[in-house]
Amino acid sequence: MARYLDTYVRLSEINMLKKLLIGIVRIYQKFISPVLPPSCRYYPTCSSYFITAVQKHGAILGAIMGTARILRCNPFVRGGVDPVPDNFTIFRNPHPEDYEDEIIAKKFHSKE
Repeated sequence: MARYLDTYVRLSEINMLKKLLIGIVRIYQKFISPVLPPSCRYYPTCSSYFITAVQKHGAILGAIMGTARILRCNPFVRGGVDPVPDNFTIFRNPHPEDYEDEIIAKKFHSKE
């Protein structure tokens, strides 16, 4: 019985960490992001990517993936569609064209 209780406590702690991380990002989205000029070069935005990664891969791996994405988002990259992959990785999806629809592709890959 104690073993099951231990497992339950650990799972609830992990769940709390996920909620905390997502809450911090949501505060950023609601109060900080609106006063800054748009700067994310990817779709979905880095903050949305971070939340999805935490929901999909857990607090630790999701936070690592989200942080790696934020570090990849800089003026020297092309940007584009970069969804959260099904498997853990800190690298960009090697085949973003698989996820692009025509409107998003025009927005991110136009030669203007």
